[in-house]
This record gives sequence, C-alpha cells and structure tokens, in this order.
Amino acid sequence: MCGDWLANAENVAHNLRMNSGDYTYIWQTGDWPHWRFDLAVLAGPMAEVSRAQGVLLGRLADVGMALRGQASLAALTEDVVKTSEIEGETLSVESVRSSIARRLGVDIGALAPVDRHVEGVVEMVLDATANAATPVTQERLFGWHAALFPTGYSGLAKISVGAWRDDANGPMQVVSGPIGRQRVHYEAPPANRLDSETRRFLDWVNGPSNDPPLLRAGLGHLWFVTLHPFDDGNGRIARAMGDLLLARAAGSPQRFYSLSAQIQRERKAYYDILERTQKRSMDVTEWLLWFLETLHRAVDQAQVTLDTVLAKARFWRHWGSMPLNERQVKLLNKLLDGFDGKLTTSKWAAIAKCSQDTALRDISDLLTRGVLRKADAGGRSTSYELDDLPQ
Repeated sequence: MCGDWLANAENVAHNLRMNSGDYTYIWQTGDWPHWRFDLAVLAGPMAEVSRAQGVLLGRLADVGMALRGQASLAALTEDVVKTSEIEGETLSVESVRSSIARRLGVDIGALAPVDRHVEGVVEMVLDATANAATPVTQERLFGWHAALFPTGYSGLAKISVGAWRDDANGPMQVVSGPIGRQRVHYEAPPANRLDSETRRFLDWVNGPSNDPPLLRAGLGHLWFVTLHPFDDGNGRIARAMGDLLLARAAGSPQRFYSLSAQIQRERKAYYDILERTQKRSMDVTEWLLWFLETLHRAVDQAQVTLDTVLAKARFWRHWGSMPLNERQVKLLNKLLDGFDGKLTTSKWAAIAKCSQDTALRDISDLLTRGVLRKADAGGRSTSYELDDLPQ
C-alpha cells in the first residue's frame, strides 16, 4: 500500500468509474455519516482494553514521577517515529527523543540535534495529547498540517500546506502498484464537499456524544482518513486525531502507549481493514473491533516498554556512581534501549565516532568492571552484551 504521496496521481483517474446513482465508497451511501455499530459485539473488547489500561496505570502509579516521565518519553518517541514510518518516512530516533525530552522537561543527558521536520511532527503529536481538551478547529488542523510540511513540499512535490486540497490534478485517490498498472484502493470525497464535510466532522469531535469514548477514538480516526482533506499527511493527522480522542477518553494528557507503533507493526492489516470499511455500508463494527483489539495490543506492548524503563533505572542506580566517559554512557544506553544486532568493537567505534583501539579500550574497561560480558554466540567477530546485575 502506498503512502499519501501517490494519492493524487492524475494518471490513474481513469481507473475508477463511478456510475451515477450507485455508490462505491462509504461517503456515497445515503446515510453518510451516521455511523452504526453493534455495541453487544464491542462491549467485551472495550472492557478488556479498559482493564489493560487500568493494570498499566496501576504499575505506573507505583514507580514515581521521574520514571513515569521516562515511560511517557519512550511511548511518545515511538509514536512519532512509527506514525511517520507507516507513510514510508524514517526519522532519527535520537532527534525525536531529544525534541520530546526538551518539551517535557525530561533529563536524558546530552540532546541530539533536531531538524525542523522532526520538530513539526513532534509538535503535532504533543499538541494532540497534551492539549486534547482544547476544541479541534480548522485552524488547528491547518497548523498540524503546516508543522508536518514546513518547506511546503512533500518529497519533491509542492503541495498546498495549511489548506484543504483542491483536486486541481484530479480526484484524491489512494493507489498502489507501478505506473500504468496502479490499483485504486480508495477515492475520497471531492474537494468541493470538504468545507461542509469537515465542518460536520469538527462539530462531532467537539460536541457531546452518548457513544463510548473509546469507540469515538476509532470513529474519529476512520472519519478523518475517509475525508482525506489534505494533499498529504492525512494518515498521520488521522492517527493524531485518534490519539486526541483517546486522551480525552483517558482524561489525562500523559501517554504511556503508542497506537501508531502497533499499527505500524500490523500495517498490512491496517490498510486492509481501512479499504474494506471504506467500501462498505455505515456499519463499522468490524473496523471498531479491529481498532479495539489493536489498541489492546498497544497497551500490552507498553508493559514491555515499562519493563525496559525500570530495568534501565535499576542499571543506573547500580552503576551510576562509576566514572564513565561519554562514549561508554552513550553505548550503554543504546544497549539498555534495545540494541539492534550484535555490539562489536567496530560498531562501537562507528557509533561513538572513535578509533577501533579506543573502542577496544572502552569495552575492555567495562569487561573488567563487570558491566559487559562477551556474548556466547559465536561468529567471526566477538560481540558484547550487558552483564547481569548482582543480586
């Protein structure tokens, strides 16, 4: 499945033919946008999500403010990185983490340089959660969009920033496949309907509702991505809208899990359920069921993240008084955060930007002190891992 950047491809417009009087997509149904769902089917999964959230918050209540800040930092960093990764864009984890830490006032030591694009994505995600209670307006959405595209370009393509799309190059379509053989997965409502459609959406977001708050989060995500009102960035803003409604449901601006990260792990299923839902009736029970189950897995994954945060805190409580150089602190933190692959002398040198001899001295020092040990796994190069803490 492609990202938004292919969505406005004029040369595939002929692939879609809609007959007058027939509907192909959900927004063409006669009862749009009156969502329907089977509450009896969803009640159990909703209760399970609420229970999982309660267990997570119970653990967090016992760890103290500093560790809660670290857990929130980890979740928000993952959220920013993964919501962009879903669209095929890779952000620097260190830059994202530094940007969020600075804004949250969380001490992570030296801060990595941050570019304005990273800052923009961070601004949107934090605004959606920290200011969830603030009404969502057209101007606020335009601000999110402008933050995502500070240069006015998406890749090499100039786009309309901080404004609804105008469909000047044809209908807004989500397509995949090589040029000439693209498959149209979805076509959004025409641009001339966006003023009225977005006004109705925002009235719903800001208005009272009898729908369960968790279901409103799933509906808000689906509704926005179905409107697809921008030239690009619709998926990221739809997920931010879902996060905003989840924060309202929780009644808290702090976020300790990342739904976007879970969606990225299940990206094919995400696109498949979106496509099926957008080509059906206004009964969106299947979408909401998928949303709740994915949210449950996201909360469960946050327990793993919290385990990592607590393990890191125990490590530094034990070894924090040991004199270490900046390179050693940096590499130990990488190991604690979950190092990808095996840590070898050459990788240490590359990451720490030092010579192989210096890397070997750093490692030998940590081996002698019992901080590191040689990994059991064989191979052409010796690798290293954290040693167990003394009991």
